[in-house]
Amino acid sequence: MNAITIDKDALKAKYAQERGKRLRQDGSAQYVRLEGEFSDLATDPYTPQKDREPVTDHVTFAFIGGGFAGLVAGARLKEAGIDDVRIIEKGGDFGGTWYWNRYPGAQCDTASMIYMPLLEETGHMPSEKYAHAPEIRNHCSRIGKHFGLYENALFHTEVNDIEWDEEAKRWIIRTSRGDAFTAKYIGMGTGPLHVAKLPRLAGIEDFKGKSFHTSRWDYEYTGGNPEGASLDKLVDKRVAIIGTGATAVQCIPHLARAAKELLVFQRTPSSVDRRDNAPIDDDWFSDVAEAGWQKKWQENFAANLGIGFPEEDLVNDGWTDLAKRVRANMREIPPSEWTPEKILASFEDSDFQKMEEIRRRAAAIVDDPDTGENLKAWYRQLCKRPCFHDEYLQAFNEPSTRLIDTDGKGVERITENGIYANGKEYEVDCIVYASGFEVSVDYVSRSGFDVAGKGGRKLSEHWAEGMRTKHGLHIAGFPNAFMVQPAQAANFIANVPHNIVDHADTIAAIVAHAEVEGHDMVEVTPEAEQAWVDFLQTGLGANIGNTECTPGYYNNEGEGWSDQDRFMQGHPQGASAYFNYIDGWRKSGTFDGLKFA
Repeated sequence: MNAITIDKDALKAKYAQERGKRLRQDGSAQYVRLEGEFSDLATDPYTPQKDREPVTDHVTFAFIGGGFAGLVAGARLKEAGIDDVRIIEKGGDFGGTWYWNRYPGAQCDTASMIYMPLLEETGHMPSEKYAHAPEIRNHCSRIGKHFGLYENALFHTEVNDIEWDEEAKRWIIRTSRGDAFTAKYIGMGTGPLHVAKLPRLAGIEDFKGKSFHTSRWDYEYTGGNPEGASLDKLVDKRVAIIGTGATAVQCIPHLARAAKELLVFQRTPSSVDRRDNAPIDDDWFSDVAEAGWQKKWQENFAANLGIGFPEEDLVNDGWTDLAKRVRANMREIPPSEWTPEKILASFEDSDFQKMEEIRRRAAAIVDDPDTGENLKAWYRQLCKRPCFHDEYLQAFNEPSTRLIDTDGKGVERITENGIYANGKEYEVDCIVYASGFEVSVDYVSRSGFDVAGKGGRKLSEHWAEGMRTKHGLHIAGFPNAFMVQPAQAANFIANVPHNIVDHADTIAAIVAHAEVEGHDMVEVTPEAEQAWVDFLQTGLGANIGNTECTPGYYNNEGEGWSDQDRFMQGHPQGASAYFNYIDGWRKSGTFDGLKFA
């Protein structure tokens, strides 16, 4: 597409105006968990809970969280010869967020080839470029079965307390099911996408119709199933959905086709670029899937989103498009003039062009001019999680579908019969809350436990001034403990499973070394932890979530991040630099900064 002429000053003013409409004094407090009076909405509708006796044994490695983090760490530990691995998961099966997200249309938004972990190890070929949720959930089960992780797992179980037993040199783990067992090592991978939230709206408990959160989709009410069958029980129903983020973008096309009437309540539109999803060809995959192919693809994707100039783009999608535009602009600048200011200016120019194309796409696809205008996203692409879809905008051409844009104000309240917004009541039979999961709360609050390390010191105390780790993985004063998450490591949030696989490789290497050498403990030294945190602070910081963005979970609902939150960043030279660094750190065999005892 030819370059679009943009009045930058006018566009920045428009961005600021739209942001200002959406700022709220309550910030992230505008949401409430599915608990208390909303406990019924939190019930697991997918798997009945089985009675069992409390567990009081000992395992070598206990991992909290049965999503990708627990599965990949468990798999790598098994490969390293650590057979005694237990995963504790609050859902009824493995999958993490993919256990809960069974709403119609759910699928990954980075390519299956790089998103679904351990494809090569399990011999699975994704069916399409962006796999749908049932396939991803089945793949989680495939990993669990392939590596024998079911035998020792505890499902429908939440960890309440973890403490280090200094005398026995082991961790004591207590759970919601009365378990009190021990483990030599622990891993924590509870992730940010498992605590569902609702908008804190007056009257929400008074609605007399049907309501549910997208992570607890009620197929008994709607008809259909996660595999894509029509939601045939909505044919005579007037349905409202609150939210237009990534989840809503995926499920709205299904609701639009099925409901008698669909009302989409929007505070802030998502940026929705084309997805171009398609089946993966068997012959093509056979040619691609040589030994080490998935690691190659993941590293290529990270390189394409980084600051270098890779020779090829294997994934070639909406994520890498913006980065390629930035590089194209950078090639016009002599390398000797690559200052931080010019790099940021190049990024800004590319983003302005990209977002204008996305806005024009909305206007071109949607038949009604007013609706098309209201679906335009007035912010930079990385102010919110970018969305890609081939049916979302088209759904607003369905005669049954109506966008209720609130001009940034959001829904005012819930009534007995429906939703009050824009100064009027909209009566509906069903309300679907596409309000997502908690992201911007602290780790202890989100995980539900506060680990007590050496001397009884709590993790919340250790992190009172901000997150402190080495490699985002090791915490001083918490021996034999590992965290699996992106911050203070690669911080590669465009494809989080890449971070997970890398951390799992590190965990397996360290634990295998400790076991072979007969060590009781492994722990990062305080000096090494501080040196790593200091090193991270030499970078430019995160490139998303600034307070100039429209409110969302990327910038703590517009409030921005505190001094403590500034530590939640990655390697100063980017994700690829971290992955290269840590690969050499592992292979050296010295595990610099760790102390074995």
